[in-house]
Amino acid sequence: MSATLGYYPGCSQSGTAAEYDISTRACCQALGVELADVPDWTCCGSTPAHTVDHHLAGALAARNLLQAEAAGFARVTTPCPSCLAALKTADAHLHGPGANETYRAEVERLLGRPVPGPVESVSVLQVLFEQVGPEAIKKRVKRPLTGLRVAPYYGCIMNRPPGLMTFDDPENPVAMDEILAACGATVVDFPFKTECCGAAFAMPRLDIMQRLSARILDTAQNAGADCVVVACPLCQMNLDLRRGQVNAASGQDIRMPVPYFTQLLGLALGVEETKLGLAKLVLPLAPALEAANRREQALAAERAAKAAAKNGKPAAQNGAQPCKEDAPCA
Repeated sequence: MSATLGYYPGCSQSGTAAEYDISTRACCQALGVELADVPDWTCCGSTPAHTVDHHLAGALAARNLLQAEAAGFARVTTPCPSCLAALKTADAHLHGPGANETYRAEVERLLGRPVPGPVESVSVLQVLFEQVGPEAIKKRVKRPLTGLRVAPYYGCIMNRPPGLMTFDDPENPVAMDEILAACGATVVDFPFKTECCGAAFAMPRLDIMQRLSARILDTAQNAGADCVVVACPLCQMNLDLRRGQVNAASGQDIRMPVPYFTQLLGLALGVEETKLGLAKLVLPLAPALEAANRREQALAAERAAKAAAKNGKPAAQNGAQPCKEDAPCA
């Protein structure tokens, strides 16, 4: 088996969430994590397939696991929580405690070949947190996100159900918090980090998505965050692309950006912005970074003033030197 991770981009990362894909690849390259695409990968069925046919959903995901197995990958990683859930669910139904021959036979009939053996699937977040680790990331930071206040938003399926995802705490996950803190950002106390944003309800029940997403944004703003940081393409779409709809329904005008955690990680690692897809964000990140920089400058000036006062010397203002005792002030 190859030590290189099999990389399953998923459909969203090839289209609407292309910035998540390119920033993921850039971060992994910068951190020495080797990725290779699963050959001839196809749609995993994501969340909609199982509402139509559980066997079809299993076959769609199992086909990608077969491709990974044939390529010699011991592990498969994906940025998307929904894709991850589909891959893990198929593997669990085929090989886990709840596996049964009827399900297996139907999936094999749909595939036209035997199902793969057990294949471990993990999120990119889990790979970066466990395989690289916050301390190693901290040592490689070239552009600290000092002063940037972030609200890490995991969404409702990155860590759930816990028996299937088996990563981090299902109610209070901390992996993204620790990675962002290692990048120099300030992680705010954000109690809605695993609340649902409405997900695909934006299509059949826009009002539900608007209400749920508005609560997340409002809570993040009240916590003092400059941005909400995500790890899910659907969450990002609801909170960023659909912001106009959310604001209109809630009567608010919240403008904080919603970058992927890999985009902020890439910035901290010194990756070129063009390789992070920042231009694809509907709400630009630049104002949040500028606000953080102004805040840090103000704090630095305040600390300098306090230090000068403690030493009995007036602090310089706006870059001017304090007056000398034997020279008149201009």
